[in-house]
Amino acid sequence: MSKSGIIGTIIGVALVAFLVVGSVNGWFTYAMNKVDYTNQKVNENTNYKVLKKVEDTCRVMMSSYNSDKLVYEQYKDADSDEKKSWAEQAKMRANKTASSYNNYMLKNSYVWEKNIPADIKQQLSYIE
Repeated sequence: MSKSGIIGTIIGVALVAFLVVGSVNGWFTYAMNKVDYTNQKVNENTNYKVLKKVEDTCRVMMSSYNSDKLVYEQYKDADSDEKKSWAEQAKMRANKTASSYNNYMLKNSYVWEKNIPADIKQQLSYIE
């Protein structure tokens, strides 16, 4: 075998070895990231601080929604245009809160794993 053939073979073997090592390293990194992600989800599911934060946020949003809904109900049939305007503004705020709440619940539903506290609604309805 010629000198250039030997060098070509060495380069070929080195290239194959480099690709195999890189591939194994890539799969190893992927597997470790998957384990880390799973562990993070388990920790978040059992972490009291995360659970408390999500519950508190839901309760605040529900309170805001209910407050605006009451204002809407109180003034929607008023004789005064100003009070009707208050009702419409309250309706817009309530619907915006409902939208935010429903999206928040979708993003954080993993926290409860279908075991939502009784005082927290699955979703808030829109005022028509």
